[in-house]
Amino acid sequence: MAVTGAKTARPAAGPAAACFRRWLMRHPGVARAGVVILLVAVWEIAARFFLDRDFISPPSTVLASLGELFRTPGVLSALWLTLYEITIGFILSAIIGAAIGLAVGLNRFAHQSFMPIILLLYGLPQITILPIFVLVFGIGVASKIAFGVSHGMFPIMIAVAAGVQKIEPVYFNSARSMGASRWHLLRYVIFPHLVPSFFTGLRLGMSGVLLGVLLAELYVSTAGIGYFTSIFTQNFDATKLIGLVSVLAAIAIALNESVRRIELHYARWRD
Repeated sequence: MAVTGAKTARPAAGPAAACFRRWLMRHPGVARAGVVILLVAVWEIAARFFLDRDFISPPSTVLASLGELFRTPGVLSALWLTLYEITIGFILSAIIGAAIGLAVGLNRFAHQSFMPIILLLYGLPQITILPIFVLVFGIGVASKIAFGVSHGMFPIMIAVAAGVQKIEPVYFNSARSMGASRWHLLRYVIFPHLVPSFFTGLRLGMSGVLLGVLLAELYVSTAGIGYFTSIFTQNFDATKLIGLVSVLAAIAIALNESVRRIELHYARWRD
């Protein structure tokens, strides 16, 4: 009878598991949060019992030390400075990348002539030309913004050019046959179809700007988050270093979520 009861209980697990999978598919944030919690738990256990505390700190210790991190002289002002540099660099990258991407994508000759050059420059290890930016712009804010722009504008260019190339010519012909001007083509044909590619480029460009600004601060600056990252590394202050990296990660997540929400707003027409 016990065996019979076990056999009759097994089929009930199938629908329950399927129901749970369907619920999980409707709530992907739960799975995402579960993975994050699992990774943090593994990090906590490994840092406390298996790794050297001088080189990596447990997340609980890092969280408890955030107040001390922000009380460190110069950290808050460095954070605001880095945010300013990232914001200006991102805006300039979006403007330059969108303008050049449209110009290259809308003209077949320009696309065939200049896209290989853009791809070549994008693949160039830009850290090797950082001294040129320092010589041209100095070691102040301008060089960090310019280096961030050099990292952020190429993904936007490539994404915009690729998005324009995917628009069917029939849309342009139909709009022109109804007397649409260039502005009408841009506003009602190009931009709506460009939304996915453009915002994908913005996300990649934002990450590039963040990387470029931090690299410039890390190597040639005496201010900013990158500079304090270098200081904490040299002092073997793993707790403050990881705390600062966590703050940067939170900033990157917030910026990415902001871009995603703007994309959802402008992509409503597709629904």
